[in-house]
Amino acid sequence: MNFFRIPKKLEILLLVIILFLGFAVRLYRFNGPVADWHSWRQADTSSVSRNFVNKGFDLLHPTYQDLSNVPSGLDNPNGYRFVEFPIYNVLQAGFSKLSNALTLEEWGRLVTIFASLLSSLFLFFLIKKRFGSAAAFLTAFFFLFLPYNIYYSRTILPDPSMVTAILGATYFFDRWLEEDLRFKIYDLRFILALLFTAAALLLKPYALFFTFPMIYLSYERFGLVGFLKKWQLWVFLIISIVPLGLWRIWMTQFPAGIPVSAWLLNGGNIRFKGAFFYWIFADRIGRLISGYWGIAFIILGILGKYIRKNFLFLLSFIFSSLLYVTVIARGNVQHDYYQILIIPTLSILMGVGAASLLEKVDGYKKFVNYGVLLVAILFTVFFGWYFARDYFNINNPSIVIAGEAVDKLTPKNAKVIANYNGDTSFLYQTKRSGWASFEKSLPEMVQMGADYLVLANPTQTDLGLGKTYKIIAKTNQYVIFDLRQKP
Repeated sequence: MNFFRIPKKLEILLLVIILFLGFAVRLYRFNGPVADWHSWRQADTSSVSRNFVNKGFDLLHPTYQDLSNVPSGLDNPNGYRFVEFPIYNVLQAGFSKLSNALTLEEWGRLVTIFASLLSSLFLFFLIKKRFGSAAAFLTAFFFLFLPYNIYYSRTILPDPSMVTAILGATYFFDRWLEEDLRFKIYDLRFILALLFTAAALLLKPYALFFTFPMIYLSYERFGLVGFLKKWQLWVFLIISIVPLGLWRIWMTQFPAGIPVSAWLLNGGNIRFKGAFFYWIFADRIGRLISGYWGIAFIILGILGKYIRKNFLFLLSFIFSSLLYVTVIARGNVQHDYYQILIIPTLSILMGVGAASLLEKVDGYKKFVNYGVLLVAILFTVFFGWYFARDYFNINNPSIVIAGEAVDKLTPKNAKVIANYNGDTSFLYQTKRSGWASFEKSLPEMVQMGADYLVLANPTQTDLGLGKTYKIIAKTNQYVIFDLRQKP
C-alpha cells in the first residue's frame, strides 16, 4: 500500500511534529498525585521505586510500603514486592536520585511517556516497511492520540515499557533477519533484539504472548522447516528466556511478597462467557479504546484488500492479542489497564484500515474518502476522550491531604494503618510503611508494630476510637490516632 508517497525530509518533519504533540498531550495533569484511576497498582509500583531511593537499589530484594497479607495471603513484615523484575523502578528511582528537578512520581511518568514515544517509532518503521508511509503515520497517530492510551502511557506502570521492549525486539529482530546474510549472533541488531526481548519478559511475562510476530518473521525468512533448523534462533530463544526463568526461581524464596495471581487466568470461569465478550470486545475495545467509530477502521484493517500481501504479518499481531486476552481472561475483564498490551495491534489495524481510504480514486470519490476519514478520526478521538477523561481525576482528595498530614506529624520510621479497604493508594500518600486495611483487630495490629491510624473522611463512629487512642490531628477530611497513647 505505497500509493501515498511522502518526501523523505517532509516525512521526518511530520514524524517530529507528531512525536512532539504526542509528548505534549501526555503532560496533562503531569504533576498530579498518584490518586487517579488505577492508583492502587500505580502506588504499588512507585512505592518500590521510593524504597530504592530511600533504602538503596537492592534489585534482588525489592520492597514497598505495604506490609499486609492482602496481596499474597501471608503476613509480609519485610514489605517484599516480587512481581516484575524492577527495571522500570530502577529507571524511575535512578532519575529521581540524579535530579530533584522533578518529583519521584513525575520521573515515573516521564519514563513511561518516553517509552510510549519510542513505541510509536518502532510501530512506524515496522508498518512503513510493509504498508507504506500513510499507514505508518496513521498507526503512530492512533497509538499516540487514542485517549485511552494517552492516559495509560503517562501512568506509573511497567506495562507501557513492556510494550516498548517487545516492539523494539520485533523491530531489531526483523532488521537482523532481513539484512544479515551471514546471520551472525554478534551482530548489533541481534544483540539489541535479544536485550529488548529479555527486558520485555522481565517487565511483564505476558510479553511471551507477543513474540508471535517474531516467530512469523522467522517463518517468512526461512520457511517452516528452515527456521527450526537455525541454531542461531535457538540461541536467541534460550538466552532471552533465561533471565526470566532465573528471576521466577529466585522469587519463590519470598512467597509473602508474591501476589496471588492464578485468578487472573479464569477466575469465576468467565472465559468465553457472554460477560467476557461484552467487557473485552464491546466495552473496552469498542467503547473505551475505539470510541465506537474506530471499530470501522479495525474492520477495514482486517478485511481491506491492501493487506493481503502482508496478511500473515498482521495476523501474527492479531493472534498474539487474542491469545493474551483469552488466556488471561479474568485479568483482562477485571482491569482495563490490562488492555495496554493490545494497543499496538489495535493501532496497526486502525492505521492500516484508515490508510485504505487514501487509495487512488478519481474525482469526487477522493474528497468523499478524505472527508469520511477525517470525520471518523475526529469522532474516534472525541468519543474516546469522553470515556477516558475521568481517569485523570482525583476522586478522593482527602487521602492526599491526610497523607501529607501524616508525613508532617509522624516520625519517618513510623508504621501506619491507612485504611482504604486494601487499596494502597492512601498508604502511599503517607510515605510510611504499614497497612491499607484492618486485616486484624486494632490491638493485634498494634502488636504487629502499628504506631498510627489515619482515616480519611471520618464518621462519628470513626471518631469514637478517640475514647481508646489519642487523637493527634482532626479535620473534616481526616483524623490521625496515636495507637501508642491513651486519650
